[in-house]
Amino acid sequence: MDNLHTFLRTRRSIRRFKTDRVPDSVLENILSTATFAPSAHNRQPWRFVVLTGPAAKMHLANSMAEEFKRDLEKDKLTDADIEKRVNKSREKITNAPVVIILCVDMSEMDNYPDERRRQAEYMIATQSAANAGMQLLLAAHAEGLGGVWVCSPVFAHEIVRDALNISKFWEPQAMFLIGYPLEIPEVRPRKPLEEVTVIFRDP
Repeated sequence: MDNLHTFLRTRRSIRRFKTDRVPDSVLENILSTATFAPSAHNRQPWRFVVLTGPAAKMHLANSMAEEFKRDLEKDKLTDADIEKRVNKSREKITNAPVVIILCVDMSEMDNYPDERRRQAEYMIATQSAANAGMQLLLAAHAEGLGGVWVCSPVFAHEIVRDALNISKFWEPQAMFLIGYPLEIPEVRPRKPLEEVTVIFRDP
């Protein structure tokens, strides 16, 4: 049990990777494990788009870079700062051995007549997909791989969907960059448990 807790606590967000290829069998094992995450109504609304080839990664990176640039221009950043941040974003994608886009598919979720429950259904579907994303990162960790969760697809749903030519029902929610770690960072400080927890006990 202590070993399992140690394993869970030693997962890190890895942003720099070796150039080593991730074997297809390892990648399939990671994705299969991710699908054992819990989901609302057991609908399993997660969908995965996997990119391993340089051309596909470059196409996605360039498409997202254009949208990122437009957003940064709205923030009134200098041209030099925009170029620096856009290039860094592009390199993160192209330098990762594996890029996985996590999507949510609402087509099999319940469809309620009122907005309150429709919003709740959407939220529990995205939470379900997030569960699969966390399981994916832990599965990668179990294989000796590193990964990092990137939120940028949330800001560019249509751009990512069009770039990858995926179903209109698949809404990009997150991007995971996966590979063998070039370096493993130290753990960042965690907030004290008493700061983030409220416990109600019977008298």
